[in-house]
Amino acid sequence: MTMAAAMQSRTAEAPARSKASRIAHVDVVTDLDAAEPIWRAFEESGHLFTPYQRFDLLGPWQRLVGGGEGARPFIVIARDAEHHPLALLPLSLRQGHGVRTAGFMGGKHTTFNMGLWHAEFAANAAIADLDALLAPLREHADVLSLTQQPLRWHGQQNPLALLPRQSAINGCPLLAVEPGGPPASRISNSFRRRLKSKEKKLQTLSGYRYHLATTDADILRLLDWFFRVKPARMAEQKLPNVFAEPGVEAFVRSACLAPRGEGRVIDIHALECDDEVIAIFAGVADGQRFSMMFNTYTMSEHARYSPGLILLRNIIDRYAERGYCGLDLGIGSDDYKRMFCKDDEEIFDSFVPLTSRGKLAAMAMSSLSHGKRLVKQNQMLFELARRLRQAFG
Repeated sequence: MTMAAAMQSRTAEAPARSKASRIAHVDVVTDLDAAEPIWRAFEESGHLFTPYQRFDLLGPWQRLVGGGEGARPFIVIARDAEHHPLALLPLSLRQGHGVRTAGFMGGKHTTFNMGLWHAEFAANAAIADLDALLAPLREHADVLSLTQQPLRWHGQQNPLALLPRQSAINGCPLLAVEPGGPPASRISNSFRRRLKSKEKKLQTLSGYRYHLATTDADILRLLDWFFRVKPARMAEQKLPNVFAEPGVEAFVRSACLAPRGEGRVIDIHALECDDEVIAIFAGVADGQRFSMMFNTYTMSEHARYSPGLILLRNIIDRYAERGYCGLDLGIGSDDYKRMFCKDDEEIFDSFVPLTSRGKLAAMAMSSLSHGKRLVKQNQMLFELARRLRQAFG
């Protein structure tokens, strides 16, 4: 596809109150290859984005997962009057029930969704800028479903938080790391002693070690193990196996193998011995924050020694010693997450109508999301929903 066919450019036509916007042009790019050069430029220093929005993570998702689900690339690029890029929204477009819905790429596999922003522009963004950004999209989409967005990232407000918003369905437990702080400031001494006592049982195993996978061979070996064990763990919990969905395994393998500086786009941390892999945790990092994506642990008797918690302690200490300021374990308030994470990341959803047809869709999406959040926050309703899900499979 040629650039001309892949990109549609419009002069930003916003309401009268948006005349002061710095956004002068908005391009809609419908081809990943056409968007790749400018997307990668947004990943360089001086820009605001989460590691979930890297091209080498979302590109494979779109090609291997999103495309099969009927999602088409819908990449929005905003520029100033000199055509300097100011923002990139990595969206995909779906059509259903007569409504065209644009949402962030990544589906179930990104904890946080966000645009990629020129940092100085993001710091001073106003509602006039968002008016100018969204106005040209009305001829392409009816509604924007912008879910699981962090309110702030690295201390800077997410510009899309200026839109009407509501709390996301699920929260995200967060561990704030004190720069240069002692080990006890992130994990209490009493908890460390309990983990150390459990770890003594594992330390008797030949070749017992914690490490970050760095070679392709190690990464592939650990992924082979993960895709054997994870389905059994999810079946044990009576949960659907999202990793069995079409294209998902290929997407995960692609992102785990893609290089990023000294690491990979998705880093895999492992606890193992000579005879078996005991536990793995995989996530994304950006020099300041580590965010968990997926994990599992052995089905053997060694599971009783809490290898997942021991591995988490090693991961937390590793990133703290490298000057990281935070770590999260993904969406949801599972008990093990609360053992480490005492704070919460503020996450929000925005359902923005772009057309008259989109108004009804946005209202329905907002109401459904609000209802799910109420269920999640009410233990009785949540347990009822869980039993119904299990009963009807």
